[in-house]
Amino acid sequence: MTPDARTLRDEILGLERHLDTACEAAVDIVQVRERDLDAATLCALVRRLVERATPATRVVVNDRADVALVAGAAGVHLRADGPPAARVRTLQLPPWIVGRSVHTSAEAAQAGDLDYLLCGTVFPSASKPADAPIGGLDALRETCAVARPPVLAIGGITPARVAACREAGAAGVAAIGVFLPVGRTAGALGPVAAAAALRKAWFEMLQLPRRA
Repeated sequence: MTPDARTLRDEILGLERHLDTACEAAVDIVQVRERDLDAATLCALVRRLVERATPATRVVVNDRADVALVAGAAGVHLRADGPPAARVRTLQLPPWIVGRSVHTSAEAAQAGDLDYLLCGTVFPSASKPADAPIGGLDALRETCAVARPPVLAIGGITPARVAACREAGAAGVAAIGVFLPVGRTAGALGPVAAAAALRKAWFEMLQLPRRA
């Protein structure tokens, strides 16, 4: 988030400013996915984000249910190979949000008691290695067909691809690249413009007449 940062503190402050902007844009969920931070630093970061988040934006923590609990986050996002959702839910009473990443319909069918699934990678993405497997719309469609929780599409998501994801059965979309500051990567719009463009594409899809 802060290419010119010289210290970890500078990087964290840059991340906080970026997520502040995401909250101002009323992004529904912000997932904090900073695997390189130690528990204390991550907890402090999440706590500050939770304190500054607006009611419209919920902060969840990737993988670290302990950090999410201590920092007062809205929930936790589990990896595909993470612990069972039922075990995680014992840490906190509802309405804690618990989501999970899945890559196949088989993983989705066995995902457990979750509030949402994050399915990807749907399209090629700059945040993934060049040789990372791409599930495509077929994998998204198959996942949506068997999943009990709502499925959010992720991976190479742009406003132009929203309609295809919705047609495949997705209940929403998630993204990284399009939310980055303008110029940081191809297609980056910044949080405010990205949120507006994705919502516009989603609701325009709802207004289209159904195909015969």
